[in-house]
Amino acid sequence: MAKKTKGNRVQVVLECTEMKNSGLSGVSRYVTTKNRKNSPERLELMKYNPIMKKMTLHKEIK
Repeated sequence: MAKKTKGNRVQVVLECTEMKNSGLSGVSRYVTTKNRKNSPERLELMKYNPIMKKMTLHKEIK
């Protein structure tokens, strides 16, 4: 039987910061997981934004 304890990995949502500031319609979001013990601060990753068609900075919102 599997353990019923809460794990260290949690799901987080990354949202594009440049998309908000540009005024364009739509939102670029990614869902990923992180280990909250190793990285307690919010994630900031360069991800591809298909609407703007370039790599942009995505920050954790949840």
